[in-house]
Amino acid sequence: MLLILSFPKFGHALVAWIALVPLLVALHGATGWRAARLGYVTGAVSAIGLLYWTAFVVFQYGGGIPRVVAVLITLALCFAFAVFPLLFGWATGRLAAAFGTRGLLGAPFLWVATELLRVHTFFQFPWCLLGYSQQPLAPVIQIASVTAVFGVSFVLVATSALLAMAILDARERRLWLIGLVTLQGAVWGVGAWMLARPLNETGRITVGLVQGGIRQEDKWQPENAWSNVSRHLELTRDAARRGARLVVWPESAVPFLYDEEPELSALLQELVRRDALYVYFGNDDREPPPHARIFVGAKLLAPDGEIAARYRKMHLVPFGEYVPLQSVLYFVGPIIGAVADFPSFTPGQTPVLLPVGDHVASTAICYEVIYPDLIRRFVRDGSELLTTITNDAWYGRSSAAYQHWDQASMRAIEEGRYLARAANTGISGFVDPYGQVIAKTPLFEQATVVHDVRFITDRTIYSRIGDLVAWLSLALTAAALLSAWRVR
Repeated sequence: MLLILSFPKFGHALVAWIALVPLLVALHGATGWRAARLGYVTGAVSAIGLLYWTAFVVFQYGGGIPRVVAVLITLALCFAFAVFPLLFGWATGRLAAAFGTRGLLGAPFLWVATELLRVHTFFQFPWCLLGYSQQPLAPVIQIASVTAVFGVSFVLVATSALLAMAILDARERRLWLIGLVTLQGAVWGVGAWMLARPLNETGRITVGLVQGGIRQEDKWQPENAWSNVSRHLELTRDAARRGARLVVWPESAVPFLYDEEPELSALLQELVRRDALYVYFGNDDREPPPHARIFVGAKLLAPDGEIAARYRKMHLVPFGEYVPLQSVLYFVGPIIGAVADFPSFTPGQTPVLLPVGDHVASTAICYEVIYPDLIRRFVRDGSELLTTITNDAWYGRSSAAYQHWDQASMRAIEEGRYLARAANTGISGFVDPYGQVIAKTPLFEQATVVHDVRFITDRTIYSRIGDLVAWLSLALTAAALLSAWRVR
């Protein structure tokens, strides 16, 4: 329950500092299946509290799926991803059994190892990693510029571990409390120092973000198609009047295929030529026969009216845009067809950059912004500005939109770049390279946000070394478990 209350919209970031204390105290003295069960129950209950909104999405947009089936699908998802806390519980119990209270010092490494496994295994669904809970606390999250979000998770679990050790070990309580104070002083002190570091810009641009505020049930109605386009055009003109040179529309902002709708292409070309704009808009791609593959995509229109770049989404949403293990889970295909009108999308293969004048930007579409290493690939290739576009109307006013915003914001710190985010119904806004929110919109309001942002070429340590720290945690976890086995 404390894990649930660590995240928005119902919780607070400070809760995460103590969230794992009860579990770690319970794991001391628990081994084998009992430790695994403790971890599994923790994972299942917290997943239900954090992912409850998936039931709403499946029921509302699943093509007539009964409410009870939608709930069962959500429970199945939560029970499946509780496997990772199960591994954490089992391994932590094993270390505590072998090394006593001091074995809990391995908990931060174990937790990070399981988060890394969530990124790379089992449908690759790293939603709400523990470190994301700290987005409101700017000093705490500066470590992400070295370790990505995994380092923030490490600090939180280390704090809980030291508190649990102080509760369990009266004889050495003073030592663990000194360690706790030292850790907190280092995290907050170094974070404050990093917040004062200068930024070396290579240029500036005024960016406008368009939030159409179109509800999901209205978005794809044929009778609303052109009125939706007109709304985005008018908001874009407003952004241009306020000085925007790059205007970003949300994911799936255009309800037509640009290449197959001459009237749409003519309208957009007239717009960019008249106001000398770059317009970046979400718009799917369809290959001609015989392949006829469908891509979740976006396009950058240059001031001369030509398409300057096409990006195709590389990380698709499992069970939303494709079916993992399709030969086994063939029965899920009709759900995707009911929601998206297509049996499955094809992932893109190339991290395309967006040329904006003499500079280059990059983008992530919706869900793929939660992958630190993907955004790192863009920066490694030369991106000086991060953008992300999404359609969070699916989630209504649930916690999902707030969770998604916090996760996207972490990419700005990791890469040392400004982040501009356009969402159909919110949250849209700007985040600076320190992870501080410059501006953001409310949910389900029509809005245009305009702000000056800087192009930056300096590289953070994380952008250079990638997930090395997380992989080291996985290696140390394996070594610690081997040592525990030998002690036994």
